[in-house]
Amino acid sequence: MSIRFTPGRRSFTPGRRSFAKGALAGAAALFLATAAPGSASASRGSDSTLLRLPAPTGPYPVGAQVLRLVDRSRNDPWEPGIGIRELMVTVLRPAVPGRGFPRVPQLTPGAAAEFAVLAHLVRPHLPATGVDWAATRTHARAGAPPLSGRRPVLIYSPGGGDARTMGSSLAIDLASCGWTVITVDHPGDASEVEFPDERPGRDRIRTTVLRPDMDAATFRTVIDTRVADLRFVLDTLGLDRVGVYGHSAGGTAAAQALHEDRRIAAAVNLEGYLDQMDGELLPVARQGTDRPLLLAGTDGFRDARLDRSWAALLAHQGPVTRRQLDDTAHWVFTDYAALVPQLHKAGLMTAAGRAAMVGRAYPCVTVPAVRDLVRSFFARHLPA
Repeated sequence: MSIRFTPGRRSFTPGRRSFAKGALAGAAALFLATAAPGSASASRGSDSTLLRLPAPTGPYPVGAQVLRLVDRSRNDPWEPGIGIRELMVTVLRPAVPGRGFPRVPQLTPGAAAEFAVLAHLVRPHLPATGVDWAATRTHARAGAPPLSGRRPVLIYSPGGGDARTMGSSLAIDLASCGWTVITVDHPGDASEVEFPDERPGRDRIRTTVLRPDMDAATFRTVIDTRVADLRFVLDTLGLDRVGVYGHSAGGTAAAQALHEDRRIAAAVNLEGYLDQMDGELLPVARQGTDRPLLLAGTDGFRDARLDRSWAALLAHQGPVTRRQLDDTAHWVFTDYAALVPQLHKAGLMTAAGRAAMVGRAYPCVTVPAVRDLVRSFFARHLPA
């Protein structure tokens, strides 16, 4: 299903599929203003490590567009004073070849400044200093016009405490192979989310409310909110027959959203539990699914809870497949697969920290392996 945008009101609301010129202009400025030559170097310290993301493998260049979506039918579960539920998403599409379109930064300067403070708190193995998080460029181009034609849509939900930007490499690779990919932030949950402007009840940049000692009630809210967010994206953009993939809590949400919404034709759960923290199985695990679902995990994260909840779903003998990547760990499904080994090589992370996050396998092995796993699954069930 292709995405079509038409000029209209200031923001998306349920039942109104119009796109706000003002919201797009403000959100796009987050990319365009920071992608200008020299903008990253202005904040770069002489002792800061610069990180690089791997290039996509598909035949198409990729264009990026940032959208702010507003659900006026829900309040924000983490900050009720906001009065609405807002999402920031990036739409990545195969683009017309051409020059003059700047590469999109992985993190804008504002988001990078917040992440520099949060990084070692959200992911304790990451360094507290020594990284220029604003300098990393993705391989998507801001403002590049999309190729004409209808293309299947994939939606990405990141892990708990992660922003959508930490799934850039895989999403851009999928877009370079012909899919339209929408990466979704879940504000309040994500490490940091930058909006086009401030509004009552929140700053321009929202940071995560999650803490390492998350309790069962908070986890339940995380998953329920993410499923509702994903379904709202489908509603607002008028999507049908899409694929959804997600990492960790995002994988949990992707599997449960597949169960709840028949507009989702196939899903990939990248190492997300299928139960609540108190052991209650999610409905998708209790009842099974009649649509394709891939369960992908690592040997470094596998535990009894994951095995139990996944086995419950597999027992239904529906179109569910389980795969495991060896010599890897939980965050190998994210941009950390490429970034963490660079941090280790620069002396900013220990070997144990690298192994705990992404495993001991080299990124020249793990990055293609993850890309092939996800790409081949969607090529079978939602071919581009």
